[in-house]
Amino acid sequence: MSAPDAYIETLCSSAREAAGVLARSDSDSKNAALVAAAEAIQDAEREILTANAADLERTRLADALHERLMLNPERVAQMAEGLRQIAQLPDPVGRSFGWSARPSGIEVGRMRVPLGVIGIIYESRPNVTADAAGLCVKSGNAVILRGGSEALNSNLAIAGALQAGLRAAGLPDAAVQVMSRVERDLVGVLIGSPDHLDLIIPRGGAELVARVQDEARVPVLSHRHGICHLYIDSAADEAMAVNLALNSKTRRYAVCNALETLLLDEAKAHLLGPITEAMRSRGVEVRGCERCLERDPALAPALEQDWSSEYLGPVLSVRIVSDFDAAVEHIERYGSQHTDAIVTEDAGRADEFLRRVDSSSVLVNASTGFADGFEYGLGAEIGISTDKLHARGPVGLEGLTSCKYVVRGRGQVRP
Repeated sequence: MSAPDAYIETLCSSAREAAGVLARSDSDSKNAALVAAAEAIQDAEREILTANAADLERTRLADALHERLMLNPERVAQMAEGLRQIAQLPDPVGRSFGWSARPSGIEVGRMRVPLGVIGIIYESRPNVTADAAGLCVKSGNAVILRGGSEALNSNLAIAGALQAGLRAAGLPDAAVQVMSRVERDLVGVLIGSPDHLDLIIPRGGAELVARVQDEARVPVLSHRHGICHLYIDSAADEAMAVNLALNSKTRRYAVCNALETLLLDEAKAHLLGPITEAMRSRGVEVRGCERCLERDPALAPALEQDWSSEYLGPVLSVRIVSDFDAAVEHIERYGSQHTDAIVTEDAGRADEFLRRVDSSSVLVNASTGFADGFEYGLGAEIGISTDKLHARGPVGLEGLTSCKYVVRGRGQVRP
């Protein structure tokens, strides 16, 4: 067995054993571990921030990625609070539902069960370590976390606090493991065997997601890039439209639900000026189509690749479209099936947008920033799935479980 194979085998064997313990653990034990982990993270704030400072010092990243990597006392506190919130969520494991009586007299239902061992591959954001681990533990799954090399020190420091919480609650610390080695070939070994993992979740750039989808021999729950659109319909309330465009774009740049392309109905093309002015005042570069440039020659021209770009920064592409159908066609052609929104006072058109736009989140008269597990009432999310099977959209606790059929009888035999 090669060194990479042996390393992954050791991790996965420990995780599989821990997953069995978690699957049998009651909600009180899992909640106690999460609360203890939250306290351990707060107690280790200095160590976590020191580790993060070392990561930032040795890594030179673009502004958007630097913002994702950076931790501060507020973000450490948010990680701890996130674990406490997960502890308060209803436990899906063991919940039965959908019971029906059959003509034979048996009763058939379904029960939620953990998936087993989950692998998560992600980049830059150290807070994912705490968020993902918390959701996996609460849903009864062991997790192997493979963060980017740029965040290795931060991730290991956070994982140490999480494992301290597990031990305090009498649960195996192997339920949460961060890979301390970052060789590229380790990923191939990790995702290449169904004996290692029951699910792999890649969170990162398009190249990472594509590699995992191509090489994995286990189920993949993927989060592709977020090319999010806001369409200002001819029947839009104009003040609302400008406000929603600003919030969708400028609330935070380096998030997957940030607005990347604004579509203006030609009946509302006069809003280009106010929107562009407001965006520029916040430091956003606006790139426009030819029709936009006719109205404002000072705009940077939008190139073909702009329509399929996830900027994750202060850049916005704008296109003036002829009508509702043209807006939907643009989204179908260039969108990533992540999050798309319409601003309109026409209820029929709003309903048609909800039906026709095939994205994991479709919104009416609301900021794209609401595409988030916490905002949807899931309590927390492990990511936003743009897949169509198993789980779609923000993935919370239920998305980390499967279902088995359960049957209750009174001695019935099948003729």
